[in-house]
Amino acid sequence: MPKNQNKPKNAKTPWPTKAAMEQVYEKKLWGGNQTDFYSGEGSHRAAIVNPYLTEVTAFLTSFKNKITVCDLGCGDFNVGNALVTSAAEYVAVDIVPSLIAHNKEKFKAPNLEFQCLDIAMDDLPSADCAILRQVLQHLSNAEIQSILKKLSNYKYIIITEHIPEGSFIPNKDIISGQGNRMKKQSGVNIFEPPFNFKVEEEKQLSAVVLNDGKGVIVTWVFRI
Repeated sequence: MPKNQNKPKNAKTPWPTKAAMEQVYEKKLWGGNQTDFYSGEGSHRAAIVNPYLTEVTAFLTSFKNKITVCDLGCGDFNVGNALVTSAAEYVAVDIVPSLIAHNKEKFKAPNLEFQCLDIAMDDLPSADCAILRQVLQHLSNAEIQSILKKLSNYKYIIITEHIPEGSFIPNKDIISGQGNRMKKQSGVNIFEPPFNFKVEEEKQLSAVVLNDGKGVIVTWVFRI
């Protein structure tokens, strides 16, 4: 593991992720125009977004009473915005202050709240269900481990990851930022070392195979 991926000895020292993600939006590294925030085609391409929204909405609305949701890594909120009405309360979290400020102005609902947090370092909002949509794939193993330790506080977790098709060696480490593990022919699997995460129940909600051998975007729901 690169030495700059070790957690800082001073607990108040942030991970380098915040600066990296600020740069992603400032320099439009995921695309978009010059005046708005844009979380990439994975948050806007209908072929990717629509199957996800269909299945996640079905899950959230399957309960007799609406449940509370915490969206960890909400990005530009193009996707999360479509889920707000399916939740009793919806807390949307991201690490980039300017992005959260923008979202607060753009998206408003009585049951919607935005918070700016580093989900690897900070305490997470309470809820029945946590959503991490293509978030862990951009983080180092050390940060993922820190996040997973907190996810046991939720009853349900919905995780979406971009992974290679077929067999692959999971969880090759990366430096947090714009990219993911696909260039290393790897992807995040929370059940494999070094994470070895435990759940009571799991179900695959959707899988979108990308063109030209670019892998598959898979969404699971876990009961903790």
